[in-house]
Amino acid sequence: MADHPSKFKPTLGLIDATMIVAGSMIGSGIFIVSADMLKDVGSAGWLIFAWLLTGFLTLTAAINYGELSAMYPKAGGQYVYLKEAYNPLIGFLYGWSFFAVIQTGTIAAVGVAFSRYTAYLIPGLSEKNIIADFGFIKINAAQICSIVVIIFLTYINTRGIKSGKWIQNIFTGTKLLSLFGLIIAGLFVFNAGIWHANWTNAWQMMQHSSRTGASINPPAWQTLTGFAIIGALTSALVGSIFSSDAWNNVTFIAGEIKNPKKNIGLSLFMGTLTVTIIYVLCNLMYLSVLSNSEIAFAP
Repeated sequence: MADHPSKFKPTLGLIDATMIVAGSMIGSGIFIVSADMLKDVGSAGWLIFAWLLTGFLTLTAAINYGELSAMYPKAGGQYVYLKEAYNPLIGFLYGWSFFAVIQTGTIAAVGVAFSRYTAYLIPGLSEKNIIADFGFIKINAAQICSIVVIIFLTYINTRGIKSGKWIQNIFTGTKLLSLFGLIIAGLFVFNAGIWHANWTNAWQMMQHSSRTGASINPPAWQTLTGFAIIGALTSALVGSIFSSDAWNNVTFIAGEIKNPKKNIGLSLFMGTLTVTIIYVLCNLMYLSVLSNSEIAFAP
């Protein structure tokens, strides 16, 4: 019997791939980073501009990745692109760095975040709940929760692409519906006075004194001009770009996507565009119900 090389079975359609892009991007960042961003830019106009600029950068990168995926529709994503662009050594080094540090660290961080947020609903899973103390190391309930979740999701994915697809689609669908629900809820509590106040000096960039290192008591806002504006905007982009990262994850499973030359590029565009619109709408909703200072110093 002749030996046949093993191949991935294309199983995921365009919607599945788009859900992977959106699900990889959406995390806790959209609820957190706007506060720090407002401390950097100090106005509604510049806050929304930062999110729009991030969306433009993300969409541009996604379109470029779509072209790469059409040229090299293989599983491996960046590993394949680096290998073809430079040489196998560069691809090899990136592949092992991704396996040993980059993705491993990301999975661990997501696991920790999951357990910390779960502890708000189930206090027994808090980091304060010490299960074992060996002197040199303490094991708490949050760590156990994180490990169990990672093992469970790993097991689901080992069952095959179809099992992983349903988990991904369900969780991404839940996140999208939750964010849309939050945006719609914001419309019902829209405050015209707050909205008008936030947009009165929308393009006057200010930075909170704690950002400039100034020892002002009480803390105050300082108007920025010249090159300081570029520095403040760049600092603010750190948060929005962090919240929009991981869109390229879909390229790692190119071999399991139907018609990858077409669908990967489309999924990257549709997924990043959808998330960009949601993120901008979320921030507009924040500005319609909370003052700039309330957003910047949200507990």
